[in-house]
Amino acid sequence: MINVWAADNGRPVFLEAPMPTLRLDKIIADTGLFSRSEAASLIKHGRVTVDDRIVCSGAEKFDTEARRFAIDGQQLDYRKKRYIMLNKPKGYVSSTEDKRDVTVMQLLDERYSRLGLFPVGRLDKDAEGLLLLTNDGDFAHEITSPGKKVDKTYFVQFDGEVSKNDIEAFSRGITLGDGTKCMPAILEPKSDGAFVTINEGKYHQVKRMFAAINKPVRNLRRISTGGLILDERLKPGEYRELSHEDIFLLFK
Repeated sequence: MINVWAADNGRPVFLEAPMPTLRLDKIIADTGLFSRSEAASLIKHGRVTVDDRIVCSGAEKFDTEARRFAIDGQQLDYRKKRYIMLNKPKGYVSSTEDKRDVTVMQLLDERYSRLGLFPVGRLDKDAEGLLLLTNDGDFAHEITSPGKKVDKTYFVQFDGEVSKNDIEAFSRGITLGDGTKCMPAILEPKSDGAFVTINEGKYHQVKRMFAAINKPVRNLRRISTGGLILDERLKPGEYRELSHEDIFLLFK
């Protein structure tokens, strides 16, 4: 299936549409596991089968939804667009490359290296929790654009205690130390910290919001994006690909 973005009462919806037929060499290359030339070589040497039939021409076209592709007998997982949930640990930067620090991309298996994945938004180096990775630019825009109003919820531990005035200040929209005005946010105090929900992503925003109410942040963990909650089975540094149900939850 291919990705289609449609509007439902002003919100994006992840739909499915039939995949057109594609050349066999493109199907193999689109997985990100092989280059186009490597795909051509595999086909030429009779190592590729479609529905258990050896195919020796990369120009032959197939419907990726209706066929079973295999290389050396191992089934090939065809998905051009990828969506990954990562439980980001502290100490990793949310970028594709960095000259000084290790990046979240270095947590992934080598088989993901050719897929063109990138982090959806930012999560501070010393923060942890839910971080999405994708190679779908339209999807990333739907998640990160402030105009789309996709909530991100964090559990925050900080110095001090939340007051009623703090809650009201967040609900009105905190003004940061440099004069930047944030959109309204939800602050929910808990016995060991607080939940804060925002739908924008300014640089170090949550930390700066708490700094504006004189409560330095000690620990920051993103627990959800939209209606998608971090999978508690994922240990720090672990990840899994999103299901279609997960993607629907993101926009719930």
